[in-house]
Amino acid sequence: MDIFAAVRAMTKKFFDEMHAADGSVRPHYRVYDEWLARTPAERIERKRAEADIAFRRVGITFAVYGEEAGKERLIPFDIIPRVIPADEWKALQGGLRQRVKALNAFLGDIYHDQDILRAGLIPEDQILNNAQFRREMIGVDVPAGIYSHITGVDLVRAGEGEFYVLEDNLRVPSGVSYMIEDRKMMMRLFPELFARHQIAPVQHYPDMLLENLRTVAPAGVEDPTVVLLTPGVYNSAYFEHTFLAQQMGVELVEGRDLFVDHDTVFMRTTRGPQRVDVIYRRLDDDFLDPLAFRKDSMLGVPGLLSAYRAGRVTLANAIGTGVADDKSIYPYVPDMIRFYLGEEPLLNNVPTYMLRKPDDLRYVLDHLPELVVKEVHGAGGYGMLVGPASTRQQIEDFRARIVAAPEKYIAQPTLALSTCPTFVESGVAPRHLDLRPFVLSGKDIDMVPGGLTRVALREGSLVVNSSQGGGTKDTWVLENNGRENASC
Repeated sequence: MDIFAAVRAMTKKFFDEMHAADGSVRPHYRVYDEWLARTPAERIERKRAEADIAFRRVGITFAVYGEEAGKERLIPFDIIPRVIPADEWKALQGGLRQRVKALNAFLGDIYHDQDILRAGLIPEDQILNNAQFRREMIGVDVPAGIYSHITGVDLVRAGEGEFYVLEDNLRVPSGVSYMIEDRKMMMRLFPELFARHQIAPVQHYPDMLLENLRTVAPAGVEDPTVVLLTPGVYNSAYFEHTFLAQQMGVELVEGRDLFVDHDTVFMRTTRGPQRVDVIYRRLDDDFLDPLAFRKDSMLGVPGLLSAYRAGRVTLANAIGTGVADDKSIYPYVPDMIRFYLGEEPLLNNVPTYMLRKPDDLRYVLDHLPELVVKEVHGAGGYGMLVGPASTRQQIEDFRARIVAAPEKYIAQPTLALSTCPTFVESGVAPRHLDLRPFVLSGKDIDMVPGGLTRVALREGSLVVNSSQGGGTKDTWVLENNGRENASC
């Protein structure tokens, strides 16, 4: 199928996750639908209010940059779950493992032999001149050859309901704490639903993460000390940092809590210095080490890169992983899978126009009102144009930015993202959503079933990011494809 046929198939209609085309309820939603029909609207509204109060009490908020005074707000939580049957999840799981394995192989290659560049599959300048490519990592051997220990892969459904990879997040992917808290909230509010469904658990993610981090400690370390490095309380994801550290039972540290001596990282404690073997860092590369990167950084640890290069500490994720989640590299991931694994991709990319190519640039400039255009280094829903939702002036302003630096942008069709019934002010209505599973790479590649479902709460909006007003849903992966528990 050529790119234009693929685009037509993905943009012609919305796939309703709960209802089939004839209006009937899909099998994996039937038990939930029957419960919803029997449940009084007053009880639903009361439970929604309870959820808001509980989330605010726990402090599950998100700082949206650019809002007045940097105020934090509650991430809206919707109590209609997103349900995925077991067979669909099994297929997704295989595709996610394959993709992350290839991405790790790619990172190891570009920082060592660069075979994929010599083969001409990716232009050299897109790697070697990429802002996220770290020359300091060339020739550095990382434990177990793993660069991305935690990968967040954003999936969307389009067309007839096929899953597509929208983007890969390999630097500091966030959101897993909301996945866990959403599940805890649903179990607290509606225990009877969990008695009637066999829902795969997600609460053990922190244990899986800790074990994953322990398996990639430097060679010879039998009982590694793991810490979580945070930029501090003003970071938008600070709640998640504290949550994961507490759940894993590891120390939450800032740069000032660590120091390097003889290429070894130590943590300051009341009992004296303690060696640190694995750092789960939630801090961008630029701020990690003022001796190597940004000299004005007050957040990092002087000498950390030296200790890392000496093999005395593991960083998760590795320095330099950002080149693999750059949007200009995304179109090449299917080729990576073929090149490194000798396999055909199990998950498809969204057809993508690379504006550095003259033909793609010409097409995109002629069709801007129909397309989504993204900055290759952008994140969080910022720096993008959603053509169908933009004014003529916004489109023309963005056109000028593209013409000035086309290599900084990619474009994709405006996908007919799948919808799921969602409680909004007007009642229950369809809203667009995506899914971010969290893939852990250590001794094995594994993940908890499901992930974080993000939902665009504004009618017609296709932008699900929390920073752009999106909310979240609990994601249920059913272990029995939707059949009601026999004991109920």
